[in-house]
Amino acid sequence: MSDFLFHEVSEEEKGKIKEEAKQIMDSFSKKLSRIKEKVSEPLIERDEFERKEGKGNEPDFDFRKRVFENAPNKNDDFILTEKKSWK
Repeated sequence: MSDFLFHEVSEEEKGKIKEEAKQIMDSFSKKLSRIKEKVSEPLIERDEFERKEGKGNEPDFDFRKRVFENAPNKNDDFILTEKKSWK
């Protein structure tokens, strides 16, 4: 199975890949050139566009403890999560 996922690419295969990529790009370019209307840039104007810096809140020293108590899988320093289970 692993050689199905990865194998050395020959010069012939590289040429075919380049040609196919060129065809895809050319086709996409032609379709883009057929668009008649101009797409406007999204524009949002605000009176205040920067955040005002404040003094901040006091840190929540209990936060880490509560998060670890809530995590179903953990070790001393890390929360253990799923890895690629969606594939």
